[in-house]
Parts: sequence; structure tokens; C-alpha cells
Amino acid sequence: MLLISEKAKDKVEELKQKDKLGDDYFVRVSVIGGGCSGLSYDMKFDNVSHPDDEVFEDKGMKLVTDKKSVLYLFGTTLDFSDGLNGTGFQFINPNASRTCSCGESFAI
Repeated sequence: MLLISEKAKDKVEELKQKDKLGDDYFVRVSVIGGGCSGLSYDMKFDNVSHPDDEVFEDKGMKLVTDKKSVLYLFGTTLDFSDGLNGTGFQFINPNASRTCSCGESFAI
């Protein structure tokens, strides 16, 4: 399961409106090799589903990932921070054994 916080959902909807993206667009989240901890998160808008996609819906928001990435992301919550420590999307991943200080890469 892949989850999204209210704050992240609101920011995603704001960005979709700003970019004039229709309701057929969803958030695609994946894990790619790289970063100082070995694995990095990738997130983008997409409107094309693939046969091997895993589709989750939380708070009315469609979140899609590929079958390989779901192994790393299961139980992860996509959050958004706009505090003093930085602004941006964050992944709260219970599977990560180690994360880098910037929060953009992790290890399992």
C-alpha cells in the first residue's frame, strides 16, 4: 500500500492545477538506483498506465508504482513539508534502514 498525507494531496492538486493537468493524470512514484544511500525516489505526473503497474488510491488521490518499486515502497506515506528545514515532498518509508540527510535516498 502507498499512502499520501492531506498536506501532500493538497500540494499535488495545486501543482496539477498550475500545470493545467486533467483528471486523467496521477502521481507515479518509483525507486531508482543512485543517491548517497544507494536508492532514490522518483515522482512525476503521468497519464499512461502500464500492465505491470500497482495502483493505490488514498484520500481520493491515485498513486501508481511499478511492481519492482512496490517492494521498496510498501507502507510508505508521501508527505509534504513547508517548514524551516526545507520545502518539498518527503517519503516516510518504514522499510528504509538508512536514509541520507537530504531524505532523497535510502537503503533497505
